[in-house]
Amino acid sequence: MTLIKSISGIRGTIGGAVGTNLTPIDAVTFAAAYGTWIKQQREKDTYRVVVGRDARLSGEMIQGLVMQTLVGMGIHVIDLGLSTTPTVEMAVPMEHADGGIILTASHNPKQWNALKLLNAEGEFLNAEEGQKILDIATSNQMTFAPVDALGKVTKNEAYFGLHIEEILGLDLVNIEAIKKAKFKVVIDAVNSTGGIAIPMLLDALDVDYIKLYCEPTGHFPHNPEPLKEHLTDLSEAVVKERADFGIVVDPDVDRLAFMDETGEMFGEEYTLVACADYVLGKTPGNTVSNMSSTRALRDVTEAHGGQYEASAVGEVNVVAMMKKNTAIIGGEGNGGIILPELHYGRDALVGIALFLSLLAERKVRVSALRASYPNYFMSKKKIELTPDLDVDAILKAIEVAYRHENPTTIDGVKIDFEDSWVHLRKSNTEPIIRIYTEAKSQDEANTLADRFIGELNALAHK
Repeated sequence: MTLIKSISGIRGTIGGAVGTNLTPIDAVTFAAAYGTWIKQQREKDTYRVVVGRDARLSGEMIQGLVMQTLVGMGIHVIDLGLSTTPTVEMAVPMEHADGGIILTASHNPKQWNALKLLNAEGEFLNAEEGQKILDIATSNQMTFAPVDALGKVTKNEAYFGLHIEEILGLDLVNIEAIKKAKFKVVIDAVNSTGGIAIPMLLDALDVDYIKLYCEPTGHFPHNPEPLKEHLTDLSEAVVKERADFGIVVDPDVDRLAFMDETGEMFGEEYTLVACADYVLGKTPGNTVSNMSSTRALRDVTEAHGGQYEASAVGEVNVVAMMKKNTAIIGGEGNGGIILPELHYGRDALVGIALFLSLLAERKVRVSALRASYPNYFMSKKKIELTPDLDVDAILKAIEVAYRHENPTTIDGVKIDFEDSWVHLRKSNTEPIIRIYTEAKSQDEANTLADRFIGELNALAHK
């Protein structure tokens, strides 16, 4: 079993020994460290933190521990209960809170959970802030409030509705066109909170839907990562119901993928491409995605007269680059849509609204829309190395060997060839190098990945 402490939060498997799994002790320690950090940001009479969770089985237990720890520190808690990551992100500034905690392990299986931490803007903490919380947790220098200064918990279940209201208020969302289109879709929400939020959004847009795995029980019916091999039930349902397309999200509703009317995947990488195509067609501007995302976003952005730039992997890095370049849309190739006009966080709900608007205005089937975009194919592989190897030195050797290709080194090594690219980056938690490639065919992408696996292995055994 596993416990991973990183600058982006703490995640692990439920049960087991303290310090090696996500136990109640670990949840309390980390929540107290976060509460301490919140108080260090500015001196106030009262502090407020928003807390919400996805539907996984351990969520209620972990949320109770986290909230009562904050109460013990004299911090007031706004309890959203079952929620989504983007809903919590939006609730923090709307509540004028000092921060937020989302209890979710995203696409990880049911035995996992995590504490994901937000600042007062409702955005993920940066590396420096995350490291401070890790240091506080390690130092065990947390101070709790006396009995007369304990915090209080206030439940607020209005934020799904408020989140959807904000989406419907965007000029980009063509409500009239969507309602006229009379779409029919199938939703796979992996029995988590997307099963609550997505029907609410579709009801507001007069979209007919069939619910597949939309009961927020936390019993995931398949691997919750929205990949083709996990979605055979959705594929069959889309065809059987003669739906216009299928919608699938991960447990905390920040990743979004579509399935076309034939039951084929639209491509998780192309969720952002399609939404960006729509937004750029309305409001010219710049885009950002991470270095491991498809080149198709660059192509679409440049076709609209904008500029594209790639950031290091990680939502906080994408957001920082978007702010720097005043990007009007961005995100990650794992189906994460970030629309700054709404908030700086990946949001599957706004992605659904933008995608529906695009389809309604163009009056095109999903398969035809996908065929209209540049066609790239990805390979995602990894190699495991022995712990004694110097991974940084191996990546440096690759950088030197390909210096004539002007590699990018802000996050591992990325080499852009004329018709393909390869991105090599090390894991922060394991002796692993991840190899991402993209090319004009699947065979070319796989061959390129295998070539670099061979080169990395040769360097590792020198």
